[in-house]
Amino acid sequence: MNIFYEEDGAFKVGSILTDSITSLQVESTHGKRSKIKAANVLLRFAQPGLTEFMTQAEDIAADIDVEFLWECSPPDDFGFNELASEYFGHTPHSIEAAGTLIRLHSSPMYFYKKGKGYYKAAPPDALKSALASAEKKRLQAALQARYTNELIAFTLPPEFTDKLSYLLYKPDRNTLEVKALEAACTATHLSAAHLLQRCGAVPSTQAYHLQRFLFENFPHGTSFGEIDLAVWPDLPLAVDTAFSIDDATTTEIDDALSVRELANGNWRIGVHIAAPSLGIAPGSPGDDIAMQRMSTVYMPGDKITMLPDSVVQAFTLSADKVCPSLSMYLEVDADTLAVLSTESRIERIHIAANLRHDTLEPLFNEETLAAGKQDFLFAAELTLLWNLAQKLEATRGKSADNSIQQVDYNFHVENDRVSISTRQRGSPIDKVVAELMIFVNSEWGKLLATHDVAGIYRTQNNGKVKMSTVPAPHQGLGVAQYMWSSSPLRRYIDFVNQRQIISLLREDPPAYTKNDTTLFAVMRDFDTAYTLYNEFQRNMERYWCLRWLLQENIQQAEALVLRENLVKFVHIPLVGRIPSLPELPPNTRVILEIGEIDLLDLNFNARFISKIEEEATAC
Repeated sequence: MNIFYEEDGAFKVGSILTDSITSLQVESTHGKRSKIKAANVLLRFAQPGLTEFMTQAEDIAADIDVEFLWECSPPDDFGFNELASEYFGHTPHSIEAAGTLIRLHSSPMYFYKKGKGYYKAAPPDALKSALASAEKKRLQAALQARYTNELIAFTLPPEFTDKLSYLLYKPDRNTLEVKALEAACTATHLSAAHLLQRCGAVPSTQAYHLQRFLFENFPHGTSFGEIDLAVWPDLPLAVDTAFSIDDATTTEIDDALSVRELANGNWRIGVHIAAPSLGIAPGSPGDDIAMQRMSTVYMPGDKITMLPDSVVQAFTLSADKVCPSLSMYLEVDADTLAVLSTESRIERIHIAANLRHDTLEPLFNEETLAAGKQDFLFAAELTLLWNLAQKLEATRGKSADNSIQQVDYNFHVENDRVSISTRQRGSPIDKVVAELMIFVNSEWGKLLATHDVAGIYRTQNNGKVKMSTVPAPHQGLGVAQYMWSSSPLRRYIDFVNQRQIISLLREDPPAYTKNDTTLFAVMRDFDTAYTLYNEFQRNMERYWCLRWLLQENIQQAEALVLRENLVKFVHIPLVGRIPSLPELPPNTRVILEIGEIDLLDLNFNARFISKIEEEATAC
């Protein structure tokens, strides 16, 4: 005697070896013996054999019209034998009964299981809904398969066009598009970005990186709404005229300098900072925008300004304009160049010129200073400021170590081509501006601290730089306190500190009080944004370095070993690991052969060629 039984949700057959009231020992078609509960037995049969029984029962199940079976079923719970009799029109033999049970079990949308061998027909509305859902899933599966096949063939499905940003930068694995894309990536052994690029969805690798940054940090775009500037009181016009020193591409000109000889023979040095906080009140739409952005975002060939262009143009220290300014005047001893006194003012200042690095540096450098050449605009003023800068640097105890040569890299992108130039950091131009900004940022920090007005300071202790609302020394700069306040067009921290300084000079209540939660929120959000923006700038500089290698068809390049297999290219600011690099001491110069360059992953392959034993010139 054989049995047809249910075990672990599946139907099986077996030959009875022993039979008791509550359990049976059976042997399967494969000879495996097992003990089953008597309650699990659904049918007993003598013929046909086990294998033939299951084959014939499954064939009958496949031939049963499930919709007709559902129509034949009673409204209440029923046993499979009962329904088999109704369906076949006679008392079913064991194979027909087993086939009916298999069909019932395989149609969960039509029949709900109520116990072993017992079912209930699904209500019409529930069945209709279930069938619609199944059809939807079938269509979705077919659509997903089409997407996957098209992607494998490097064809972009039309439905992907308006979803590319999410597919590239924020994929939702619950969507058909992402499921299809992941399946295609597995089949082609490509990343999503590389596969979509092969499909023509990433026409520009530079745009790919920029759009990722914008998608994550500027989801509503980079444009500005209309901003109305507040009206500020008439300001006195300064006697002096000023000039600025900036990079050729700078449009947010935050600072300018002036020099005038006093009647007593001393010098009056003016440091003039653009004053956008005069026209943007706390909590205004313009303030909200600046607080959201926190800083101007820089990248080779472009930038995203913190403030709208209309605001920048109203306050930037452009040549031939009279501009609102927060100024600090230093009276400097004519002989010793010691700073005798300082005075801060809110005023208007006439900007006589905007000097630019590219045209000024050939005229104003250590060589021309040593030679006494002063045949250029503002030569006398710049020479005096250079001497003062050296004095200020020495006063801080930070005299320059000229043996350490640091280089800045300038990227110029035009018509999708990049040029990378270098300039020596710490040149007279740099030192003049840097020392005077350090001085005023320290003095204005001291001014706020002395009058117990809240501000945001930058402190350094044991090498760690952090922001704080409590004034403390900045060991790296050698000053008792230091704050950012000289770039209010570009950094919101400077903008906030300028508000505090102006309110103090006007004898108005400060915009932010001690322990104001707004200040702590600004510090937190600024740190987050500034870190993200700097990382983006580094990534884009790396991108344009790789573009330069391709553009110039560089086959071999000179690099400097930093540590282990990490090297830095000599002529561009590109760092990478070279697996084939032998063990060499740091600062060893080597020649590398450039291999594959991946502009999406910002990676490159290179192979060690040789060690440079003496000075040589490469790319």
